[in-house]
Amino acid sequence: MIKNDATLALSKTEMKEYGYKVIDAIVEHFETQSNKLPVALATREEMDHTFLEQAPELGADADEVLEFVLQKVMTKSSIVSHPKMYSFVPGPSNYISTMADTLATGFNVFSGGWTASPAAAEIEIVTMNWLLGLFGFPTKKGGGIFTSGGSMANLTAIVTARQVKCGEDFSKAVIYLSDQAHSSNIKAIRIAGFSRKQIRIIPTDSEFKFALNKLKNAIAKDRLKGLQPFCLIATAGTTNTGTVDPLAAMAKICKSEDIWFHIDGAYGAAAVLSEKGKKALKGIEKADSLTVDPHKWFFQPYEIGCLLVRNHKWLKSTFTEKPEYLRDVEGNPSEINFFDHGIELTRRFRALKFYMSIKTFGLKEFRKAISYNIEIAEATESYLRKSPNWEVTSPATLAVINFRYNPIGNQLSEKKLDALNQYISKKMVASNESMLVTTVLNKQVVLRMCLINPRTTFQDIKETLEMCEQFAEEKPLT
Repeated sequence: MIKNDATLALSKTEMKEYGYKVIDAIVEHFETQSNKLPVALATREEMDHTFLEQAPELGADADEVLEFVLQKVMTKSSIVSHPKMYSFVPGPSNYISTMADTLATGFNVFSGGWTASPAAAEIEIVTMNWLLGLFGFPTKKGGGIFTSGGSMANLTAIVTARQVKCGEDFSKAVIYLSDQAHSSNIKAIRIAGFSRKQIRIIPTDSEFKFALNKLKNAIAKDRLKGLQPFCLIATAGTTNTGTVDPLAAMAKICKSEDIWFHIDGAYGAAAVLSEKGKKALKGIEKADSLTVDPHKWFFQPYEIGCLLVRNHKWLKSTFTEKPEYLRDVEGNPSEINFFDHGIELTRRFRALKFYMSIKTFGLKEFRKAISYNIEIAEATESYLRKSPNWEVTSPATLAVINFRYNPIGNQLSEKKLDALNQYISKKMVASNESMLVTTVLNKQVVLRMCLINPRTTFQDIKETLEMCEQFAEEKPLT
């Protein structure tokens, strides 16, 4: 008789005690994160010194391993949900969704096929319908899928567009996007098998929006060359400035030219829940496909992205494969197997956290949070414009604002002004007090704030700007 002592299990009592310690640590983090320093910096040498070792042959005490992780790993990870995490796109998260992820992981739910978990598939269908309704997509015909993030959603969209518009031969296909489009789109285009000569980067106008006349010219020239314009990518909330492309006008171009219209709304699409955001996003409902990133402005923990499409059959016809080992799980047409709608076969139960948080807080709470974010960014712009030290380089748009230190009367060259603003950012990050980094707009180095955390107060922002001014005064303006 074969004996197995390697069950990788703890006793019921041990599991409870261990679990309580983990939950206590998470609750403590949620309660105290605003009082901690948001930035965690370390060198590779320091990290190697702390962690580098051979895989242990024998195990250690579970509580000791947990304590080591809490003290050495979590303290060396920047707090992306901190009120003073202004850079990149923060991840504000929420406790309900965190616990939902714990449930999904604890029960180890496989969310790929209906047979494995009809409840998980149904929850994804329900939440997908919520999103289709919010963005004005057809709920009966439309569909979608939760992904790991916006990058995977954009890749899924481009592969679908390629299949629907080009079939097997895409050698003459051309795709259009702006110079402000997210880098994940370029990566996705290359992964999908397109060469650089099939990509058209269209310059943006003075407001960083897609230049429509230049787009029309590019499409016309490509048709004259015998090429196939097949996909146009617009952005609903650029990472740099929060700018929304002229979606309605771009939709008209796509319709007249028979081009797939994809909107990358990974950052800004969720703003549709607010009145100002809905106005800015006019035309978003006309997309063939739309990327949304709930782990950004829907306040979900990592990782959950989403792709919506006007016709769910597009996904199924693009991604369905029927190997012998899956023939018993096909089900009937109404029982959706989400592994047939995207790239992943193995999928975690991402829909649960979105479902539980919307059910718990209600859309009204999310609307209020998003509206607050837009308003606090506009208040920050007003504050900066009233200061003799700051220059707004791109106005508050969907909670993103760009600015630079440029005091009235200074005699600095553009090169030295760039260096000064880079210095301010470097000093701020090194202080660990806030994450405030730079970007480049119109060849100028500028500071950028992304204010999508509902726990960020105007006092937090004011303290950060005052600290920036102190750093600037340390560096002579000569």
